[in-house]
Amino acid sequence: MLCGKLTCPIIAKAQSLARTSRLIDSERIEGSTPPGVFVGRIGYPQVYIGPMVPPYFGDTEILDTPEMWVGKSINEIIDYRYSLVRGKIRARVSDAQDGTRVLDALQELAMGVHPADAEAVFTRKPNKIITLSEETQPFGPSAPLRSFKVSDVSVDQRIEKAFYDHDLKAADAVTELYDKGALVTRIQRAFSLGMFGTRPRRKLVPTRWSITAVDNILSLELMDKMKEHPTIDEYRVYSFKSLDNYYVMIMMPEKWSFEWIEAWFPGTVWNPESAGAPAMMGDFESYWGRKTYAYTGGCYYSCRLAAAEKLDQDRRQASVLVLREIHPGYILPVGVWNVRECIRTMLKTEPQKFDTFQTAINYAITKLTIPLESWIESSEMLKRALFQKKITEFVK
Repeated sequence: MLCGKLTCPIIAKAQSLARTSRLIDSERIEGSTPPGVFVGRIGYPQVYIGPMVPPYFGDTEILDTPEMWVGKSINEIIDYRYSLVRGKIRARVSDAQDGTRVLDALQELAMGVHPADAEAVFTRKPNKIITLSEETQPFGPSAPLRSFKVSDVSVDQRIEKAFYDHDLKAADAVTELYDKGALVTRIQRAFSLGMFGTRPRRKLVPTRWSITAVDNILSLELMDKMKEHPTIDEYRVYSFKSLDNYYVMIMMPEKWSFEWIEAWFPGTVWNPESAGAPAMMGDFESYWGRKTYAYTGGCYYSCRLAAAEKLDQDRRQASVLVLREIHPGYILPVGVWNVRECIRTMLKTEPQKFDTFQTAINYAITKLTIPLESWIESSEMLKRALFQKKITEFVK
């Protein structure tokens, strides 16, 4: 307990690995892949790619479908990740233009809508290694891949059509698939394997990058549509708790702007000291958007997607402020999907509605533990709402 956390993340990983280790003591793994694929980023533009296969058969879709994880415990999510054995083989990012034997099999797999039976043969037994860091997302055992076979893939015809359309730009493929109802996770999976875009421009995209790229593409598209709608006519406050994360969103009856602020409590990943004040960080964009990468990283874009999605569904626009507290029970990062899916779930609830910003913020702050003064210090939007006069106040 020297790390000061309520639960040790390394022990949590070790316990999960122990539950599956006896099933992966072989150079050959057979099982039903969710389907799952992986594109690494180390060594870019030469990266590791490969399938993710559990050592058993059945309905394994939940193992690599974050849309199904809200409400699950941290230990359950770790179990999902550690159940998947990763095969690794080197590839150039430009291989997406002409394909290779392994890449072709992975791209076929990425079109799947249901788990598919697969066999992965490795050059050695998969490493059963625990990373001695609470800052890394949970990933299962891995080994260099010798061969990979997959059978009976139920192809999503929407993704298949985009894959074979070599005149369709990647961003257009992403938005078209989303509009047709494809899961964001599946779009991201295909995007990472370089399955979209004109053939000369297709490239493999590391999984971590592809997730944020797709969130960004979709949110920009939704924002353009949402800005054509009228503003909401009251202040709306949403709140939600999950995995010892507290979320609060305030929608204001103004034209679109967006701010995301995180507060990491002592004993969490980005504030490892066991005592002191929460570490706060955030980023903001006006109606005209932003041209630089958000300081807070992928969570900013995943939240922005969920917010723009909701407003476009309601055919309204608003100024959106999102506050997140990360408490010590969040023992290790599980991925930016967590923010997107938690915000989506929160926005399905009925909001509290108010006539003034002051009453809205007074209510919102009761759902958090950090005092309002600290949020104001970190927030561009709160400063403007509380202290900056509007020209309409001078118009009689």
